[in-house]
Amino acid sequence: MKSSRNGGGGCAKVERKTVEKNRRIHMKSLCLKLSSLIPKDHYTSSKDVLTQQDFLEEAASYIKKLKERIEKLKQKRELGASIRGISNDISSGMMIGTKLPMIEVRHQETNLEVVLISSTDKRFMFHEVIAVLEEEGAEVVSASFSVVGDKIFHTIHSQALSSRIGLEASRVSERLKELVR
Repeated sequence: MKSSRNGGGGCAKVERKTVEKNRRIHMKSLCLKLSSLIPKDHYTSSKDVLTQQDFLEEAASYIKKLKERIEKLKQKRELGASIRGISNDISSGMMIGTKLPMIEVRHQETNLEVVLISSTDKRFMFHEVIAVLEEEGAEVVSASFSVVGDKIFHTIHSQALSSRIGLEASRVSERLKELVR
């Protein structure tokens, strides 16, 4: 009986080694597949040869970067939808009786968006709006305008010069409302 138990135990040991070897081979192939999905320009390591751990850290870093990019794109899409909504409201005549110029200030973390709607017969100095934003600690990232009928739509995207200080949207809004009156 002793000899049959030893023979069976040796076979189980060999089988466990084979299973472990196959698991390692499978994991290695998965890591290689994962590393092939990461763009070469994303690698931050200066090593010539990267270990599996290095590849996993690069993959995690790349995934975080993609998540941040997705969030920014979602914010831009929501912003675009809200601007289109304002434009549609004006086009459909819902703003009849609304006094122009109209200003809307949106604040999100360190970003500030200013939407200004004015008529072609009542103009204002666009550079003065930019100056107010800069005085309040914002850096203008982009500015655009479009003319629809007799209305001019200005959109200004800015962000805080210092993320620690931030921007006070209510103060910016009040100063801009005073400026366009």
